[in-house]
Parts: sequence; structure tokens; C-alpha cells
Amino acid sequence: MSPTQLPLLIPATQDYQEAGFLTARTNEAARIWLDRTELWPERRLALWGDGAHGKTHLLRIWTEHHHAEWRDGATLIGFPYIEAPGGIAIDNADRADEAALLHLLNTAHDLNRPVLLAAHPAPARWPVTLPDLASRLRAITAVEIEPPGDELLRGLLLRWLAQRRLVLDEALHQRLLIHLPRRAEVLRAAVARLDRDALISRRRTVSPAMLRAALAAAGDSPLTRRSDP
Repeated sequence: MSPTQLPLLIPATQDYQEAGFLTARTNEAARIWLDRTELWPERRLALWGDGAHGKTHLLRIWTEHHHAEWRDGATLIGFPYIEAPGGIAIDNADRADEAALLHLLNTAHDLNRPVLLAAHPAPARWPVTLPDLASRLRAITAVEIEPPGDELLRGLLLRWLAQRRLVLDEALHQRLLIHLPRRAEVLRAAVARLDRDALISRRRTVSPAMLRAALAAAGDSPLTRRSDP
């Protein structure tokens, strides 16, 4: 590779094993509901909350436990059928085609199979236009995964650094936690920036200059400027 050639950026591998999920008070309600699938009203449940709060991880754990199917809502079109006997989990469900999602909910009801949805906003706030779908979404039991507290943020930071094999001393580690907004998705974006700079510099130990650049980039990011509704 020439000195001016940028290295290939490889996304960090996601680990959705149950043992790797970080439990906390902020995700306790969701975990309780997922352990009681037989109690879901109409056999439907929705998880909602900002990015990097663990929704996808919880969906993957649930599908593993129940031999269910996992789908990305953005790919849901046409007349989807539920192949797995344990039901189906739809991530990014608010991005699904409305007619396809309505068909899936009706099919699951007919087959008596559970449906687990996940999205950033609660289902009642999705801007859907089909009246039948809107009424079903308003009726779904929705559980918020709350923003992580300090201990969970620290654990997430350690995990993301380890996934990308980045070495960060305690002082710089603290600077990240102190100077960034206390939101997991912002923290994850900063780690991705550090990983990019580490690849360019061909070193896995994060320097103060690399940290300053990551903090500056975070300050310019829409993630830090977005105000929650």
C-alpha cells in the first residue's frame, strides 16, 4: 500500500450472543417482557429507543431463544410469510412497507405466532397512512429502552474499543466519557472515527491528537446537534 493510499475500512464485527449483552436498569423492562412472550397482548410487542441502546441485540437473543425469524424492516415488501414456527422479529420496523407490515401482522395473528418489532420511535408515533395499520400499531404494547447510565456507557465504550482492537489509556478514556454527549450512538460514532484514524496511522494505540480529532468530529456531527422530541 502506498503512503497516500487509505486503508480499507472494515466495520467492526457485531456479536449478538446473549452472554455479550450488557444488562442494566435501563433495559430491564424490555428483558422482562421478552422473557414472557406468552403474555404479550395480541402476541405483539415493540421495543423502541435511540440507536445503540441494544434493540437489535435483544431481537437477536429473542429469535435464538424462540427459533424465530429475524428480518430488517427496510427489506419487508410484498406479502411476507412467517417461515419460523417461533414467530418473527422485525428490526427497523418503521422503515417497512406499510402494506407488507400490515399483511405480516394479519398473517401472524392468523397463525397465532408472536411478532416483535423494534424502531427508534414508539409505534404510535410512526407516520403511517394506512388506517388499519395505524390502529394496530397504537394497540401494540411498546417498551422503551432508556438511555444508558454511566456504568453502561463505560461498558459499551470498553466493548467497542475491544472490538476494534483500539488501546486507550484511562485518562483518554475518561475524556471521551466526559466530553461527549451521554448518548450511546454518539460514543459509537467517536469510536468508529478513532478506528479510521488508527488505520490511517497504522497504530492501534489512540494518541491525544487522535482523540481531539474524534471529539471535534463528534461536535460537528448531526448526532450531537439533534434535539429529541
